[in-house]
Order: sequence, then C-alpha cells, then structure tokens
Amino acid sequence: MPAHTTAPGRFLAFDTSTETLSVGVALGDRLWLHTGPGAAQASSTLIPSILALLEQAGLSLRDLDAIVFGRGPGSFTGLRTACAVAQGLAFGSNRPVLAIDTLQAVAEAARHAQPEATCISAVLDARMNEVYVQHFRVEGSHLQALDDCQLCAPEAVRWPDPGPAGRHRAAGNALAPYVGRLRELPPGSDWIEALPTAEALLRLAPQLRAQAVPAGQALPLYLRDKVALTTEERAAARAAAPA
Repeated sequence: MPAHTTAPGRFLAFDTSTETLSVGVALGDRLWLHTGPGAAQASSTLIPSILALLEQAGLSLRDLDAIVFGRGPGSFTGLRTACAVAQGLAFGSNRPVLAIDTLQAVAEAARHAQPEATCISAVLDARMNEVYVQHFRVEGSHLQALDDCQLCAPEAVRWPDPGPAGRHRAAGNALAPYVGRLRELPPGSDWIEALPTAEALLRLAPQLRAQAVPAGQALPLYLRDKVALTTEERAAARAAAPA
C-alpha cells in the first residue's frame, strides 16, 4: 500500500549520497517508497527500483512533472550515480530534473519528524574526519538556509542560537562517528537521526519545482576535491595514531 503525503504533483525522487539507497514516487497525495543498500550497490539496484515503483504507481517517466535527485554533498561515487541516472532518464523521457541539496533533505526530514523545531542544523558524516553541515530556519512548512553548505572538522561546527523562544534540532548521521568531537548541543536542543530520503525530497519538490532544469544542466554538488588519502598519507595517519 502507498504511503501518504500532502504534496501535489507527479515526481520520481532518489538519493544515493549515503550508505542507504532511497527511492520514491509521488502521485498526488500518495507515495511509493523503497530503501536499500547504497554506496557501490546503488549503481546496480537504482534503475530496477525506479521501474518497480513507477509500475506500482501506474506511471511512466513521461507522466512525471520532474525527476528529483539528491545532488550532494555526499559520497563521490553515489553523487555521480544519481546525476548520471537522472540525466539519462530525463533525456530519454524529455522530462526536467530537479536537483536538491542533501543537507536540505536532511533538514526537511527533521522538520517533518519534529514540526515544533524553529531552527535545524543538518550534519552528515563526510568521512576523512570531516562533516558536512548547514543550518536552516523553519518558516511554517518551508526551510530557509542560514548559510551555505560547509565541509569542516566536527570540532568546528558551531550551533546557531535559536533565540529565547526558539527550538533548535541537530539532524543527520554524524553523532555516532563523532561522539565527543561535536560540541555539546545548546540547552533544550535534541539530536535527530536522519538521512536525505526520497520521502523528504518528494515533500520539497512541489516547493522547488520552479528550479527544475533540462537534463544537461543536472550537476552534482561537490564540497571536496580530494576524495581519498594517498598511500603515504594513510601510513602517516597510522603512525600518528595512538598505539
């Protein structure tokens, strides 16, 4: 049975930026969702998952208002997979693409889970001892970015001041890998485990559909040019680590 949403329109959405693959189709107020292993496995399962959900919804690619994908930041391989699939499907069906920031999707997942929040910090594990972070103000059912996406060490994250009547929430998957390195949350704030899911992308799509572009303009968002350590850097890191 499909899930339900208040978002109008017909959209396909998917995210492959983390270790979890998330795919969804929206038809009016109904959602069909799929979750599976991401990372390297997403390249082989993404398209079959998309076709299966479209069949369940009784839609073809040409029926869609837009093809939505999480553009990053996130896994280098995952972002390339999402962008390539979005472009290929959009070219073949003559549909526009809507690229949405993964941190905005994380913030939307948190906003939906805790609608009383007035300020949300989206924080994702970027590996290599770094995190992706962005802060948002909640305005009703919309999110207003307070800054740009950033890549930094966990210790460098600064939580925003929500004000005397505000309610701050931190959301993402960076708490467990960086426990003790992220600053203590402000009083009254909580941590929400969240990922950039297709469901969150589908809720954002109607608000952002004016930003849809032709397939050739769908590009990933990279915040890191360097995606891996060299052999020498890995050896130096092992040598510097405590015994």
